[in-house]
Amino acid sequence: MKRPHFEPEHEEFRRSVRAFARERLAPHHLEWEEQRIVPRSVFTDAGRGGFIGTAVPLEYGGGGVRDFRFNQILSEELFDAGLGGSGLGLTLHNDVTMPYFIKYSSDEQKARWLPGIASGKLITAIAMTEPGAGSDLAGMSTTARRDVSEYIVNGSKTFITNGINADLVIVATVTDPDAGRSGMTLLVVERGMQGFDRGRKLDKIGLHAQDTAELFFNDVRVPASNRLGEEGAAFGYLTSSLAQERLSIAVAGVASARAALRLTVEYVTTRRAFGKRIADFQNTKFVLAEVKTEIDVAQAYLDQCVVALNSGELTGDEAAAAKWWCTELQRRATDRCLQLFGGYGYMMEYPIARAYLDARVTTIYGGTTEIMKTIISKSMGL
Repeated sequence: MKRPHFEPEHEEFRRSVRAFARERLAPHHLEWEEQRIVPRSVFTDAGRGGFIGTAVPLEYGGGGVRDFRFNQILSEELFDAGLGGSGLGLTLHNDVTMPYFIKYSSDEQKARWLPGIASGKLITAIAMTEPGAGSDLAGMSTTARRDVSEYIVNGSKTFITNGINADLVIVATVTDPDAGRSGMTLLVVERGMQGFDRGRKLDKIGLHAQDTAELFFNDVRVPASNRLGEEGAAFGYLTSSLAQERLSIAVAGVASARAALRLTVEYVTTRRAFGKRIADFQNTKFVLAEVKTEIDVAQAYLDQCVVALNSGELTGDEAAAAKWWCTELQRRATDRCLQLFGGYGYMMEYPIARAYLDARVTTIYGGTTEIMKTIISKSMGL
């Protein structure tokens, strides 16, 4: 079906991203999977091509256009090129952390950070999840005690995407333990600050090329000039930004499912069994017809969510619905596609096997499916 929310400049952007993903990134994907990290040059190459930082104002080296359709295209093309694990660090940098720097930075901070973020020279991460607190933001225990012109940060974070590569980490801290949700503050911890240590690259089921790490803060002195926004306002900042984060995950979910479908169609039309193509069996046709229809229906809702986000009208429950439905679809579709590969689908040299492993976490991070359903039910007055 036609996707009328895209305009000619978006399709031109898509062609450029497609060439970049297929020619510059895809040939190295397996190498990065083995290394469990992508090189920093991936970010600088993306910045040089204008593929990240489209929302950063022109005066700071960005594209000067706040239009999530560009973000959507980047994610879709990365997955279409088979770069799920390799590309997620880019999309987190572009979709999740960048809005915090654009929206909440002071003029001085923008001048200091945004040029490097837009160019990919400064890689970003956000640290919310802790060993004892995942989706429950109010349960965080990492503290930041004010000491004149500095904050002294103590605590730890885990499951942090770009945790190894990151130069700037937005850290959610508790600055007033007695104030509850009003006692949380965002601080930007920079690479090289004394007491800031990175743990091991976590050994995950999938997404191997995307570096995920533990972060430790032991009396890290962070200048007050690195506070992002107002003291005590972090909970509101985090929750208001979750709609775009969840939409980004939903976009990746549908893009991944569509890539799995394409791989499977290619496979079943060439593989033979019992004297005919796998594609000629009625079960194969029915399964792939069902998967295609589910993807197309989800895509239509997702595209409308992108339009709503651009106009400032996307609600939290709409984003939660997109995140829930599209990630569960990704998991379900990839599993059904893998089945049609037979034993080869279980072999890691086949992209469908890696896509299957990568898909499992998407119903967990960014808020679990169960939390998404809770948000939706609350919007219904339940």
